Amino acid sequence: MRNNRFLMFLNLIFTVFAISLSVHLKANDYPTKSIEIVVPSSASGGTDALARIYAEAAKKHLSQPILISNKPGAAGAIGMKSVMTASPDGYKMAMVVAALAILPNLGQTQWSMDDFKYVAKLNDDPSAITVKADAPWITIDDFLADAKKRPGEISVGNAGPGSIWHIATAALEDKANIKLKHIPFQGSSPAVVALLGGHIDAVSVSPAEVAAQVNAGKFKILAIMSDTRIKGYETIPTLKERKIDLSIGTWRGLTLPKDTPTEIVDILREATKKIILEQSYIQGTERSGLGTAYLDGPDFKIFVDSNFRYFKELAPKLNLKN
Repeated sequence: MRNNRFLMFLNLIFTVFAISLSVHLKANDYPTKSIEIVVPSSASGGTDALARIYAEAAKKHLSQPILISNKPGAAGAIGMKSVMTASPDGYKMAMVVAALAILPNLGQTQWSMDDFKYVAKLNDDPSAITVKADAPWITIDDFLADAKKRPGEISVGNAGPGSIWHIATAALEDKANIKLKHIPFQGSSPAVVALLGGHIDAVSVSPAEVAAQVNAGKFKILAIMSDTRIKGYETIPTLKERKIDLSIGTWRGLTLPKDTPTEIVDILREATKKIILEQSYIQGTERSGLGTAYLDGPDFKIFVDSNFRYFKELAPKLNLKN
């Protein structure tokens, strides 16, 4: 009996060692095929642009290419969940957004912050209220005054219920004591297209996502929801300058399934530290108007946990579940 138990123990030790050795060998070879980054929104938006800029700059630092896959829907839940449940082999990453920390607090997903491994935070962007260039509102004060006169009539597009842009608009309603008409889309890009076509009155998305239309003279940004004026948009006032205490926006970063081997996560973390210093990455983000805000994996996880707690407190106040 003792011999049998001893043999079983040895067999267990051997199995664990064999699995560890296999993972180590795979990590040493990684990557041996292309890596997919899932963008949880439509093509042409800020998240998509950041993923493609990263993929291009990564060519010098990873032996295999990065491919982009757009999976929009449910404020990003569909795309992010597809990575959460993917094989933890390092070949599928998510370009996660703030909805990662928002949606569980609205009862729209069942994931937790621990269901992912965190590679790096790459970006921060504030929300902005943008309208067509020929809209009747010259300033944000005009827009808010009209909203008070016509509660629920001014339509504002967002990236879907529970998206950060939906929450930003709801927070503006709360702070300015107004009522707007929320129009959801499957990502910020379709919302911007709808505004361009005159189907809605405004959008609440990041400045980067309307930069092309602003530069072409088709849109105008009325206000930005940040603490201070931001680079590239120095002429645009913040809401805080108008005595509205609101600073809110999205962030973006890279995650993997939670059971991804640490060795593979570390390879991607180290590569990312170099990727963000590439001139093509720096110039690409600047050209697209995307804010940069790098955090390495462990610090990114701390940041996401803090964001989760923030939205947990905010959701009932804004009655977002309804």
